[in-house]
Amino acid sequence: MPDAFDVSVVVPTRSRWHLLSTAALPSALEQEGVRLEVIVVDDGSEDETPTRLDELADPRLVVIRNDVSQGVAAARNAGIRAARGRWVSFLDDDDLWAPRKLRAQLDTAEAAGAVFAYAGGGGLDASRRFLFAVMPPDPGSVGRELLRWNVIWCGCSNVLARADVVTELGGFDENLLQLADWDLWIRLGLAGPAAATSEILVGYVMHDESMLLTDRRDVLPEMDYLVEKHRDAALEHGVELDQTLFIRWVARGHRRAGRRTLAARTYLQGVRRHGDIGALPRALASFAPEWVIDASRRLGGVERRSALKTLRVPEPEWVARFRT
Repeated sequence: MPDAFDVSVVVPTRSRWHLLSTAALPSALEQEGVRLEVIVVDDGSEDETPTRLDELADPRLVVIRNDVSQGVAAARNAGIRAARGRWVSFLDDDDLWAPRKLRAQLDTAEAAGAVFAYAGGGGLDASRRFLFAVMPPDPGSVGRELLRWNVIWCGCSNVLARADVVTELGGFDENLLQLADWDLWIRLGLAGPAAATSEILVGYVMHDESMLLTDRRDVLPEMDYLVEKHRDAALEHGVELDQTLFIRWVARGHRRAGRRTLAARTYLQGVRRHGDIGALPRALASFAPEWVIDASRRLGGVERRSALKTLRVPEPEWVARFRT
């Protein structure tokens, strides 16, 4: 029955059982105060993931398996099609949730009559130690702000949305890889009201296996596609996607992954495309040792500009439970 569950949690994964089993699965299955199902979409895993999932006996767990990888957007869409909850929430296999994440978001969304909701998030290092917090954007203006920048921190582990609205919008755009989540948030922001809770309920784990660092495909054509797709809405709201900031974000990802030449080339694309003169010293700095870059950042130089404000706050008590 469609109302058997409050929330369907969709978790895409591929050959990352060591992360799925210690992050997303316990995060989802230990949610408090909600009736849920957890839909794991195994997108062509070649490790122990299929066997391990078969061994789990939790009746709330649903497994969809692709023999051949279809990509993360298609995997999430498969989960959406299988969802039986009134709401759907997304969780990447390496990220973490507070035990009351879904309950808090449901209460906030239903009180506001919203079609989607999000919360504050925390940045964690590879050892799952808390580094900083990012507060949620104002739900009153988030639709407009999303046309400029992806202002929902760790969105694909943060957003809760009405399942019927997500289905009506067509789910994730499978023409996109890195930006499929941002595109859907834009469409949700244009479809109806949002709601937010300032509690830090999501942990985004920054590590060397993240898609931004491991995928070498050129993401700039995706930016061009996104700009064109939402051009009319952006014009209507009087905003533009911040392509200069986007190119810097992509370049930083290449540099963090050790692709220094590619990072420099990406910065130079910002100069050529948008006259971003500030990208020139960043291109040169791409070849500097990390300690030099870190020192420059602290002094207000290289990579000082940031789209989202981070806050230094105490670690939420729930984070420690995920450290082994």
